[in-house]
Amino acid sequence: MSDATRVTLPADTNQALGIAQFAVDFMSSDHAKQGDPGAAVLERTNLFHTDACLCGVSALALGTNAPTILRDEALRYPLAKGETGATVFGSAERVKPEKAIVANSSAVREWDSNGTNFGFRPELGHTAGEFGHNDFYPVAIAAAQVAGLDGAAALRGMVLLDEIRGRLAEVFSLKTYKIDHVVHGAVASAATYGAMLGATAEQIESAIGMAIAHYIPFRAIRAGKQLSDSKGASAAISTEAAVLSVQRSMAGFMGPRDIFRNPEAIFRIFEGPGQMFKAVNAVNANTEKRDASPFELVLSRAGDDFAVMGMHFKLGLYEHQSAGALQAAIDLAAKSPALLDNNGENIKNIKIVAYEPAFGIIGDPAKKDPRTRQSADHSMAYIVATLLRKAIEQRAKLPAPSGESNDSWWKALILEPHDYNESAIFHPLTRKLMAKIDFTHGGPDYDAKYPDGIPTGMVITAADGSTHDSGLVMYPAGHARNISADLRDILNNKFRVLGAISGDADAIVAKLSNIEQKSAADIASLTDFHIHNHGKFE
Repeated sequence: MSDATRVTLPADTNQALGIAQFAVDFMSSDHAKQGDPGAAVLERTNLFHTDACLCGVSALALGTNAPTILRDEALRYPLAKGETGATVFGSAERVKPEKAIVANSSAVREWDSNGTNFGFRPELGHTAGEFGHNDFYPVAIAAAQVAGLDGAAALRGMVLLDEIRGRLAEVFSLKTYKIDHVVHGAVASAATYGAMLGATAEQIESAIGMAIAHYIPFRAIRAGKQLSDSKGASAAISTEAAVLSVQRSMAGFMGPRDIFRNPEAIFRIFEGPGQMFKAVNAVNANTEKRDASPFELVLSRAGDDFAVMGMHFKLGLYEHQSAGALQAAIDLAAKSPALLDNNGENIKNIKIVAYEPAFGIIGDPAKKDPRTRQSADHSMAYIVATLLRKAIEQRAKLPAPSGESNDSWWKALILEPHDYNESAIFHPLTRKLMAKIDFTHGGPDYDAKYPDGIPTGMVITAADGSTHDSGLVMYPAGHARNISADLRDILNNKFRVLGAISGDADAIVAKLSNIEQKSAADIASLTDFHIHNHGKFE
């Protein structure tokens, strides 16, 4: 089913083939079929792409482990005669496209500072609330480089990829079953890469089937007292597998068909045949289709109602589940700056209340003693304490608050890579502030407000016994439904900070921005810029 702006894939149809055909049409040169996202969608996707790339380039500049290893690996895979290939950040050398993608996607994700979605579309009842991130734009760039496409096609590919993975996140919660959220991105990557390379819908369906049947990552990569490289590289590794699956399908390999209705695949194993169909059938509530996936999928083809419009920006380096607490801390400190005096002694206690899954993910007791960067950026106590430590240190220089969102404080206190190095993780003031933080679960009242917002409350008790209450924070700066912050201004600050780490900030930002205006030659050389090498991140 479809109309001028949407394509609906019912639960009792072959949705893998439906996604594939949607992707083929979206990337088609036939304007009657081609995806037609509005100007606001293209602008937002451009911002997310620039943001993601600057995260990746700065991670390489600081010699982070996994991105450096995977980039070096990619450069060891030269092309065979006649192959086109793709490029990695900071190089003009063409390499195997799947290797360029795994390297660049790993770099993009390393800081955990790029865009986030929470799978929420209440007008359709699609509120599964699965996470996802803008880790996958290197797929569209690599495909454009291999196929010789221009920037407009590359940007349309990014919109397509976000649309598929974003809508899947709305209808199926992988985390509920301890499966990593990158599976949705892998499906979208297979569809987008295949469509941009000219694969048929049947070949893309085969690749999606292989990706789901052969390569399912569990959240074991994110569990444990101290996290490892696998957390940040999960999207990259799953995407590498998805692209390889496309290449094999285009060469003639036949993967399992109709994978969303396959009774042995992850969707029906966990939610059973026909449950979604039974729930939404308006004609007869007792009707059950045994040959159905657990969900209906609705994909946007044109206009402004694309998944990317509901995705959220991070304004620095922090786990997005902490954004409400960061906003609360900024609001309280800006309103009562005396809390920052006396080197933190004016703060007696900080109580943070939030929802699940924030409490479960960044409130793990082990993360009150983070010893790696990957654990520190997933510790509510560390993130909030670091922001307050910076505010205390900069007390005399902090600008006057600028409205409800305190844009100037977000810029002045931006959490950047050096706030997660070894000396920062063990900073005595940060540790002292962490010991004063009490993080609790707000229960059903808070949980019901997620994923619409990021429901968080903070109460700071001062040394004199006075209390300072933030009230409920739902839409912090960076959230898609925040209307008070000057998002572009705060993002430009983030771009300058990360760009300066990488080299010539203005030149790099100009190179990566305004993708739709770039020629095929511009896209071919998009990553050909110098990355300043600071040595291994410590």
